[in-house]
Amino acid sequence: MQASPALVSSDDLYLFNTGQLFRAYRTFGAHPMEIEGSTGVRFVVWAPHAREVAVIGDFNGWNGNNRIVNMAQVGTTGIWAGFGPGIGEGARYKYEIIGEKGERQLKSDPFGFQSELRPNTASIVTSIHHHVWQDREWMADRKVNPPYEKPMLIYEVHLASWRMDAPEQFRDYEQLAHELVDYVCSMGFTHIEVLPLTEHPLDRSWGYQATGYYAATSRYGPAEGLKILIERCHQRGIGVLLDWVCGHFCKDDHGLRLFDGSPLFENEDYRRAEKPQWGTLAFDFGKPQVQSFLLSNALFWLDVYHIDGLRVDAVASMIELNFDKPESMRTVNRYGGTEDVEALHFLRKLNETVFLYYPESLMMAEDSSSYPGVTSPTYLGGLGFNYKWNMGWMNDMLRYMETDPAHRSSRHSLITFSLHYAFSENYVLPLSHDEVVHGKRSMLNKMPGTYQEKFANLRLFYGYWMTHPGKKLLFMGGEFGQFEEWKDYAGLDWILLQYPLHDSMRRYVRDLNLLYLNHRALWEGDHKQEGFEWIDVNNASQCMLSFQRNDKSSDCPIVTVCNFSRENHPVYRIGVSQSGSYRLLLNSDEADYGGSGMEMPIRVTAQTIPLHGKSHSIEVPVPALSTQLWLSER
Repeated sequence: MQASPALVSSDDLYLFNTGQLFRAYRTFGAHPMEIEGSTGVRFVVWAPHAREVAVIGDFNGWNGNNRIVNMAQVGTTGIWAGFGPGIGEGARYKYEIIGEKGERQLKSDPFGFQSELRPNTASIVTSIHHHVWQDREWMADRKVNPPYEKPMLIYEVHLASWRMDAPEQFRDYEQLAHELVDYVCSMGFTHIEVLPLTEHPLDRSWGYQATGYYAATSRYGPAEGLKILIERCHQRGIGVLLDWVCGHFCKDDHGLRLFDGSPLFENEDYRRAEKPQWGTLAFDFGKPQVQSFLLSNALFWLDVYHIDGLRVDAVASMIELNFDKPESMRTVNRYGGTEDVEALHFLRKLNETVFLYYPESLMMAEDSSSYPGVTSPTYLGGLGFNYKWNMGWMNDMLRYMETDPAHRSSRHSLITFSLHYAFSENYVLPLSHDEVVHGKRSMLNKMPGTYQEKFANLRLFYGYWMTHPGKKLLFMGGEFGQFEEWKDYAGLDWILLQYPLHDSMRRYVRDLNLLYLNHRALWEGDHKQEGFEWIDVNNASQCMLSFQRNDKSSDCPIVTVCNFSRENHPVYRIGVSQSGSYRLLLNSDEADYGGSGMEMPIRVTAQTIPLHGKSHSIEVPVPALSTQLWLSER
């Protein structure tokens, strides 16, 4: 039986099957509507190898033989469509798919807009158009104020474990719209990046193994609540980024795996499909229908939820065919290489599509590879992202900071090497959730030394991080010195704020954030060599670094001095490029932050004593394990 052509337009059929239906969610899935005077729901699904497709749900007793919805193929396109009169919002449903060999499967809707709370897995008929948005000012402003030369301080959040009163007692979206947003604003962050919110069956996958790409997870209440959360962020001046997983999907029976009885969303070659490291399946990026599905999903979150950008997960695993695969599963591309040509094409197309409709969006690659041009335009052969996570900087810095100060002099290059490539891409400096799980210890507990020294080292590290070129990202808990590593099944240890050093750490991070926001030199030149100058890069023996950050005018440079050793320097001379006075902006060793409180001048005057290739120099005290920032007031 053939479906009525009125259910799906010929243009949509053509565009979907050629990888160009960029808003496929408007056609596919379950849409409440009126057809020929009858109110009900239109169902559309892609299942080209199915012998039969039925819609079952609480409206027909979950009985595929009770055909309230007459699903039929639309021509020979592999797309099935039908209309269910009398079905309304809130109805639960699945697709009953009979494969070519007669096997029966029950599948959630790949385009379903809402899912049942796990462990239940049915899709729920939901309209996506009810919310009346109250963020017009934010949406208009972001179009005329692009992010590249603006400050960016991202607070990475796992909504379930930010605050939790008891196991599995999650804050809902609307609660978080007040508690989380108020906290983020008070700390001076500019953006929230949320770990994946697509529906997923296992809490402890953190959302990285999804089944419902178009459904905001029901763990935190109805999807309407997520819109309220995002809207409140925008009203308070906070951007929202979504951690988006387009590289792989989980194997649960109700999901995308063998969707119509055959490999559909995944590659037919198991060596290409399997992700053994994660127990998942890779999308087959060479199929145009899969491209339509994923490209539409990216735009869906921007269209329907007003998300400000996507952090694309695991890019390295997408573009390398043999990423973490055993020898028996290794393959080559049609040119004999190991790059995934289809994945590279997809990523370029993804960024071109997003920027076509949302040129102001943030598209960030979480990429640990050395693939060149990740943030270069596609017309120059790049992948077209506008930001890339600097995993090299992160790994080098954590290795250095974990080293006892007595032995850091031999590892000095770890903290300087990043400036050899800092301007080759547009970088974000990530201190993310991945660095504080699986036995890696929390940021605070990575630091060596005594209890006091751990805090001093972390304040020092954060000071260097904030003044190094690149936008910033910090995972929740890092701001107050969470001592245990992240526990995804429990809330952060907010009780630690009752202890002076932890509360002092929180205040230090807040003040560091606010200082960053208020001084253009710390972010205006993030992607240009002119924004950074070494003063003394070679003082490995004393574990000292000094450098200068410049704004566009270079009128108000900021000098950063970092002492990674346990030695105090009551008098330390540093070359500076300008005459006049220098004012102390921040000292991580202040007693108010839990430091030693070594006496520091508020201002110093530059002398005409050349040093470090500069025409002038200043003398300042430099406490052990500390960062100082000095502002030129010429």
